[in-house]
Amino acid sequence: MKLISKYSKFIPYLYYIAVIAYWFTDVNRSDGLTAYPILLFSIPFLWQLIKPNKQLNFSLGIVFVCLSSYLILAYLSDLFNIIDFSASTRTFIIYGGLFVFTNFLMALWMIRNSIKKAF
Repeated sequence: MKLISKYSKFIPYLYYIAVIAYWFTDVNRSDGLTAYPILLFSIPFLWQLIKPNKQLNFSLGIVFVCLSSYLILAYLSDLFNIIDFSASTRTFIIYGGLFVFTNFLMALWMIRNSIKKAF
C-alpha cells in the first residue's frame, strides 16, 4: 500500500502521455510525417516525471482544468442535441464522456499534487 501511495502522484502524467501516444499513433496512420509535432505535447508531462516542478505542475493543472471544463460543456451540449441514438452513437457518447470526465479528474489530481506540501 505504501508503494501505491508513493507512485500514485504520477498517474495523471502517465495518463496524458498515454493519450498523446494514442493520438500520435492514430494520426500517424493516416498523415504520416505530419503527426510527429503531436509528440511535443508530451514533453511537459515527461519533464514532470523526471524532475517535478511545482509551478509547471500547477500551470499544467490549471490549463487542463480549463480545457476539460470546455470539453465538458461541449460534450453536454452535444449530448442534449442528439435526438436519435443509434448503437454507434451510444458507443461514441459513452467513450467520449469517459474521456472528457477522466481528463477533468486527472487535471484536478495534478492541481491537488501541486497544492500538497511535498511533491
